[in-house]
Amino acid sequence: MAGVVGLITARGGSKGVPRKNIQVLAGKPLIAWTIEAALQSQELDRVIVSTDDREIASISRRYGAEVPFLRPLELALDASSHVDVILHAINWLAQNEQYDTKYITLLQPTSPFRIADDIDGAIQFAREKNAKSVIGMMEAPSHPVCLRGMNEEGLLLELVPEQEESALRRQVLTEVYAFNGALYVLEVDSFKESETFRPYRETYGYKMPPERSWEIDTEWEFLVASLLMENQVQSSRVPKAA
Repeated sequence: MAGVVGLITARGGSKGVPRKNIQVLAGKPLIAWTIEAALQSQELDRVIVSTDDREIASISRRYGAEVPFLRPLELALDASSHVDVILHAINWLAQNEQYDTKYITLLQPTSPFRIADDIDGAIQFAREKNAKSVIGMMEAPSHPVCLRGMNEEGLLLELVPEQEESALRRQVLTEVYAFNGALYVLEVDSFKESETFRPYRETYGYKMPPERSWEIDTEWEFLVASLLMENQVQSSRVPKAA
């Protein structure tokens, strides 16, 4: 049984940002940032892109990823399940290459700031804990006690039991975390059995800093990510003082 496959999922259709996965971000197609981070990983044995789109497949190969198959169209719809996409990849590799893997690491192109150290750290953590699932997390931007619903008239609705004002002070709130979408390390046998990213009481969180947790789903988020990445690239080119 082989070690770990990095699976980058990138369908051709996208409503939020048309052709999002190959839109240029700071001089490279969006998907290239994830491919390059995955190829720099010391823990991934293979980096595979699952796509239904021939242009995405061509660009992915150009940046060094494998594209051994094109995903069936029924797995590239808005309503298609990521679970089914991952199971398709696992089963295709097993049936067509007799290739089995211990872990599969889902890497979505919409998280371009994730780096190889994040990938390696999460995989090492999964091995250390013998985990069924490890999910990338970031500190939540807002605590649940500070969130409210709102009805059509604008009246605020409580989502959690009412708290005294003193309980809303940030200093006394427990730390809470949010899924950042950057990575999912899944133990393959368990995943095939449970068909879920979060097996009950067997899921660990891998904390990542907010600056590497930015996720792109809208045009506005793409614009902000472009500015951040261009600044990051320019900073890396500035020669250090002797």
